[in-house]
Amino acid sequence: MSTSPRYLNSLIIAFERNSNYDNAIQMERYMRNKFKFYGIKSPKRKEIYKLFKSENGIIPEGDKTEVVTWCWEASQREYQMFAMEFLGKSASDDESIISLYEYMIINKSWWDTVDFIASNLVGTYFKTYPQRIESITKSWMESGNIWLQRACLLFQLKYKTKLDTELLNHFIIPLADSKEFFIQKAIGWILREYSKTNPDFVIDYVEKNSLAPLSKREAMLWLVRKSLI
Repeated sequence: MSTSPRYLNSLIIAFERNSNYDNAIQMERYMRNKFKFYGIKSPKRKEIYKLFKSENGIIPEGDKTEVVTWCWEASQREYQMFAMEFLGKSASDDESIISLYEYMIINKSWWDTVDFIASNLVGTYFKTYPQRIESITKSWMESGNIWLQRACLLFQLKYKTKLDTELLNHFIIPLADSKEFFIQKAIGWILREYSKTNPDFVIDYVEKNSLAPLSKREAMLWLVRKSLI
């Protein structure tokens, strides 16, 4: 692995000092042993982040690709968490940063990173550059990569009244019969989230479209819990 960027030096020290073997084992098991961990739980990571940010600031614009790539190549999952969360702390005026987001989605892919990247980074990017939505999502949908497809489904997760239902339908329909758990779950999740804003739309959509049972259950979950159906 390449030498770490100077920007990360104090973070590496803090992560290593706060490693916890027992926590790491539990975290690795929870993530199906796909990734190694230092074993630093969220409250402690936030403390580390706060001190690190006060001393080093957010990732410098010109160093984002180098820092993120190093973090993504690192063994411990905490580095990937840091990279995506610190990217989320600063809006970027670099239209080409979507290539970095795509790299993050398709490498070391799992729900914990992809969902954050989709709903926070990609979602914010497409609000800033709506003219890029069509070409980028077309490429992602046609890629066959379930994580890029999941990102298409979820980037509007926080849009609320700004969610484009026609666009969402454009993503759901070709994926509705997918056997992939993470695709079925994402379809249900985005509909469930939108049901908090527009319950009538979601009820009507689920009734009129052929969705996997998992997608339907997830879509209606909030409405059922609130006794709205």
